[in-house]
Amino acid sequence: MKAAIIGAAGRVGSCVAYALQWGGVVSEIILHDVAEGLVRGEALDLMHGGPLLHDQRIHTGDMTMAAKADLIIITAGLRRRSDESRLDLINRNVSLFSSIINNLMEAELNQDAILLVVSNPVDVLTHLAIRQTSFLSERILGLGTLLDTSRFCSFIADAIRAAPTQVKATILGEHGDSMVPIWSSATYSGFSLCDHPDLNSATKSRIFEQTRQSGAEMIKLKGGAGWAVANSVASLVHSIVLDQRKILPVSSLQKGTYGITDVCLSVPTLVGREGVLQHVELDLWPREVQELKNSANVLKATLARIHG
Repeated sequence: MKAAIIGAAGRVGSCVAYALQWGGVVSEIILHDVAEGLVRGEALDLMHGGPLLHDQRIHTGDMTMAAKADLIIITAGLRRRSDESRLDLINRNVSLFSSIINNLMEAELNQDAILLVVSNPVDVLTHLAIRQTSFLSERILGLGTLLDTSRFCSFIADAIRAAPTQVKATILGEHGDSMVPIWSSATYSGFSLCDHPDLNSATKSRIFEQTRQSGAEMIKLKGGAGWAVANSVASLVHSIVLDQRKILPVSSLQKGTYGITDVCLSVPTLVGREGVLQHVELDLWPREVQELKNSANVLKATLARIHG
């Protein structure tokens, strides 16, 4: 399978390329960016290390070449400032993202491709991609709260001194301020964390706030996230390419799950080779369902401001 990364010279795009090279499940990685010299350097650097890892073709390509890929990953976007929310990016990034989609369409976008949106505000841009293309909505996904979920699990593991890979907890809703922590199904090695002695209400609140503020903290400390985003993208790419049928919190068009429609946000989603295979309505606490609906309303209000 061929994967194209649009915005590959940026922090996130280059980290994603590196993660996909290490993952080894795609046969070809096409790097595209308007910064032609920089992206060529990234491609060469990755290519030089290829003999030590996997037999992949890694090279730069124009928009026409990217449009023919099986998996198109869009990471291009203007960087979020530390004092603004992801949704504040909307006025600065929608125009750029729309032009990328138009360029892909003009380049005769592969209708059998999966389009993966990583750029922020990811839920809004995923919805925009669905509106602008002739794709089935199931073939367009946003990274959604998969990164937030990984951050959430890492903070829980740190708080209870547990193995990070054995903590299973989820963030749903918007990849932004209205995201929803799902404590009802949080587990460690299969055991519920609802009554864990090290997770009182104050600690849970602190963990969630750390999760919600992680993006701004990364911008303040190092200019923005990179490696954790790339690992999240790689996990999603593996589920698609290998048809793993994992249930992941990714953003896609909602058609009635938890009573939510006509907005892109993250719910438990079965992901495989054809993209979104099914939305899974897991049992949640009533409060969590209400917060998820509120998150949908926040995003709908934003979409209304864009589309009029």
